[in-house]
Amino acid sequence: MIQKTDFIEKINSYLNSCIPQSDIIQDGLAQSMRYSLLAGGKRIRPLLVLEFAAALGENPEKVLPVACAVEMIHTYSLIHDDLPCMDNDVLRRGKPTNHVVYGECTATLAGDALQPLAFETILSSELSAERAVRCARILAECIGMKGMCLGQYLDMLGEGKELTAEELDLINNNKTGALLAASCGIGTAAAGGSERQINAAMNFGYKIGLAFQIRDDILDVISTSEELGKNVGSDAEEKKNTYMVLLGREKCENEIKRLTEEAISVLEEEFRGFDISAPVELARSMENRKN
Repeated sequence: MIQKTDFIEKINSYLNSCIPQSDIIQDGLAQSMRYSLLAGGKRIRPLLVLEFAAALGENPEKVLPVACAVEMIHTYSLIHDDLPCMDNDVLRRGKPTNHVVYGECTATLAGDALQPLAFETILSSELSAERAVRCARILAECIGMKGMCLGQYLDMLGEGKELTAEELDLINNNKTGALLAASCGIGTAAAGGSERQINAAMNFGYKIGLAFQIRDDILDVISTSEELGKNVGSDAEEKKNTYMVLLGREKCENEIKRLTEEAISVLEEEFRGFDISAPVELARSMENRKN
């Protein structure tokens, strides 16, 4: 069984095995996919999958493919976020963005190809058919027109407008929170959790997702490109709607604390008798992260 201290090492190793290097005709596409998938990162989403599964007593080794599938979706979203037609970013995780290295068309296709690969990975895992389908459905619902893509669309519509806190929450609950919620729900579903537990886990994910985005908005103002591995100050330059603009630093910090405490409270209510220390610890670490 994978030990919790080995989770990130196992995630990275499995991801590396998912897209082998070869000399076949599609190798250029594969290299583009590998470039972003293996660029590092905190691996928060697959960690949440494994931690929720482990909390309910499931062997993380069995759930590892599902956790990595979620990271594939996250990577696709980053590749597309960085494209010239979206945020037009040139730096991600301390490296040139995918389209800068491989070109806009190949980068777009790399993101496209990572999506079906994620579902293939879930449906090829050792989970029972019922649990695998449950996980795939949660992921599909959270990344499409009712989730992550909706968040991106609303974010685009909001450009150049002054948004309310409720409108900003709606964008970020979908753009950032939906995939974090999916990670928590998928980990619970993969371990055979009840509907109440899945819903509670996803509620936890939405709350820490909103806290995560608020922290991102703070770091874009106070951090450096070296610390974050991506360009900073772009929000202000592009006059984007952010929590820092809307609330200011002090209220942002208070909101992060409130959301984190609420998230933990949700878990404590529905996961009584289970060891939820790992997701709680992860939520606490995200609360005060520096990158």
